[in-house]
Amino acid sequence: MTLTLSAVILSLTLGLQTAYANTPKIKKALKPFSMKGEFGLIATTGNTETMAFKGGLSAHQELTAWSNDYKFEALYKNETKEDDDGNEETDVSAEKYFGSGQANYKLQNPDHRLFGFASYEKDRFSSYNYQSTLALGWNQRLWEDDQSMFEYSVGPGYSFAQTSNGESRDSPILRTSLDYRYQFNDTASFEQSISTEFGSYNTKTKSETALVARLTDPLAVKLSLTMDHNSKVDEGDDELDTQTVVSLNYIFF
Repeated sequence: MTLTLSAVILSLTLGLQTAYANTPKIKKALKPFSMKGEFGLIATTGNTETMAFKGGLSAHQELTAWSNDYKFEALYKNETKEDDDGNEETDVSAEKYFGSGQANYKLQNPDHRLFGFASYEKDRFSSYNYQSTLALGWNQRLWEDDQSMFEYSVGPGYSFAQTSNGESRDSPILRTSLDYRYQFNDTASFEQSISTEFGSYNTKTKSETALVARLTDPLAVKLSLTMDHNSKVDEGDDELDTQTVVSLNYIFF
């Protein structure tokens, strides 16, 4: 499934590249630094009280010689129920944290870059106590203008992981990623990002598909589908985790 998903998205993006090749491109002026936050909250009351929270920060830094991206995400969910004796019991059913950073060093052609990538993920209810990645390689921004942007990264790296029973599963990997954005108009946009880390023990894929609608200058609504896939999981665990979230985005600057 992981290879199929990556192949489909790669075919679509390469098709977009071919269709776009003969279109005049006007690069937009980029901010030296931009940052936005994401906040989603679901709360229910009654026989079962639940609270689910998803939040995150993402930032982009555009310098003369560097183009850098930073991301942090958090997910938390708990449920409170009354037992037969009327006592309340609270169970946490989701707790996940993810952080990553990618630095792209621009070559003579600024759309051609050398990248360094690092990430760390801790998911309390997954088959892994933690998963971390370091990678180096080639990054290329195939195009960027006022309407759309597409770039990819590919390179070798190393994965550090510990299973839920405490076993280390470190291994060399090949990391690939694609990022695509399309601006429908001044208020609506589409975003797609996908990364796959091919390892000897586990192949890990993370994908986010999102529609964003701007409400005011700094505020937007985001509908997103996030998929996390691990090819090697504990018996009884699902290989694929999905999140469908409606959240508010705030553009700080």
